[in-house]
Amino acid sequence: MATPDMLINALTTMLVTLDPPGLAPVFLGLTVGMTALQRRQVAFRGSLIGFGLLAAFAIFGSGILGLLGISIGAFRIAGGLLLFWISFEMVFEKRQERKEKTSQAAITIDHIHNIAVFPLAIPLIAGPGAISATVLLAGTFTGALDRVLLIAVIALIMLLVYATLLIAERLDRFLGVTGRAILTRLLGVILAALSVQFVVDGVRSAFNL
Repeated sequence: MATPDMLINALTTMLVTLDPPGLAPVFLGLTVGMTALQRRQVAFRGSLIGFGLLAAFAIFGSGILGLLGISIGAFRIAGGLLLFWISFEMVFEKRQERKEKTSQAAITIDHIHNIAVFPLAIPLIAGPGAISATVLLAGTFTGALDRVLLIAVIALIMLLVYATLLIAERLDRFLGVTGRAILTRLLGVILAALSVQFVVDGVRSAFNL
C-alpha cells in the first residue's frame, strides 16, 4: 500500500518534471494568433493526450521493461541520470531554450490543429523526462490500488498543467522573466535531489545492497 511519503514524492517528482510554469510562455508562443476558445481547445487536447500517454506508461512501463530484459534497478539509474540532466538544464536555463526551439520548429512543419499533439503533448508535456519519471514511480507503486493512486497523482498534475495553460498569459505577465528564472531554478534543484535519490535506489536494487 502506498504511504503518504510515497504519494508526496510522486506528486513532487511529476510536478517538477512537468514544470507547468515553464510551459506557459512556450504555450503562448505556440498559440500566437489564436482566439481564447482555440487556446482552450489546444490546452485541453494536449493535456488529455499527455495524461493518456503517462497513464499508459504507469500501467505498462514495467512490463515493457521486463520484456526487454531491463531491471527496474537499471532503469532507475538511467532514468535518474536523465532527470539529473533535465534538472541541470533547468538550473542553467537550457531547458526553456530547448522547449522554445522545439515549438518554433513545429509551427513551420505542422498544421495549427495538430499543435495539441505535437509539440504540446509530445514532447513538451509527455517528454522523455516525464515518461522516465512515470516508469520509475510505477516501479515503487507495485499493487493495483497503488497504480490507481499513481494515475490519480498524474491526473491531478495534468489538471494543474491544464489550468496553468488556461491562465498562461496572466501567469507569464505576473512572473516576468525574473520570476520564471527563479522558479525554474528552484524546481531544478529539487529535481536534482530527487534524481540522485532515484540513482541511489537503483544502485541498491541492482547490486542487492
